[in-house]
Order: sequence, then C-alpha cells, then structure tokens
Amino acid sequence: MNFNLKEAIEILERTPQTLEYFLSGLSDGWLECNEGEGTWNVSEVIDHLIEGEKTNWIPRLEFILQEGDSKPFTPFDRYSHLNNRAVRSIEQKLLEFNTIRSQNITKLKGLIEPGLHLELTGSHPVLGVVKLRELLSTWVVHDLTHISQIVRVMAERYRADVGPWKKYLGILKKE
Repeated sequence: MNFNLKEAIEILERTPQTLEYFLSGLSDGWLECNEGEGTWNVSEVIDHLIEGEKTNWIPRLEFILQEGDSKPFTPFDRYSHLNNRAVRSIEQKLLEFNTIRSQNITKLKGLIEPGLHLELTGSHPVLGVVKLRELLSTWVVHDLTHISQIVRVMAERYRADVGPWKKYLGILKKE
C-alpha cells in the first residue's frame, strides 16, 4: 500500500491553488468548452468539486468515525451541481472551492490519527464496506482525475486546429 496521509494532504492542499493559477482570467471559450453532449465544461467541473467538498468527503469521513459500517453513507449525487445555475465567475467559484477545501483539510487533520483511524470501515451505498484510508485515497485521485479532465476538455477545443500534429498529441487520442 502506498497511502500516506501527509502525502495525500500535499495533493489536497495544492489542488485549489493549481486550478486557480491555471484557470483564473481565462476566456469563456476555455471555460465553457466541453467534449460533446452530456459532458461537463471546466466551470461545471469546478462546481462538482465544490459540491464534493460540501457533501462528500468530510461528511463521509465523519460518518465512518461516528457510525462505522453499521449503516450506509448518504449517496452522493455526482450530478447535483448541474441543478445550480447561479451565474458566478470562475474566480468566485475557485475562491469558494479554496475556502471550503482549506476548512476541510483543517477538519481532516483534527479528526484523523493515522495509526488509529485509517483502517476503520464504513458502508458505501453501492460499493459496500470501504476503509477510511480508501475514502481518503479516492479523494486525492478524484482531484487528479478532474485536473486531468479539465486539461483534456481544453485540449479537445483545439482538436481540429492542430491539423496533422494530432497524431503526436496523446491527449487528443481517443481510446
């Protein structure tokens, strides 16, 4: 196993700043492009990350600490952010994400003792019994997944524009 709480926090702490640096001040064309019908644009990915901070990671961690695996967590609606159509700038969204993530990291550090809590289990409504360590690992990989998604969506915007170089650009290769 490679999980290390200190290393996990290194990624979790850096994600908001990484996204802020990469996305702040970009033109709407970059923020509103997507990969086709039913896919998310950059702005929607940020909304999803905010929703996860509010209702997924720390609430599930607290649930494991309080309930163990005696009953399942509340399901996380991965698409609920699409119902919120409040118009906000990317900078406002990134600030909210940064603020909530910072609060959640503080909570995480106060709740978890690595030698004591990481093997505690909870009950996922679909996956069954999961370990707290697995939840935290998933939080980190979830961040990395959405950073990758953002970059892929943005690259897709120029797919037709790169011409014959497409064959050298791995990010544009469809599986």
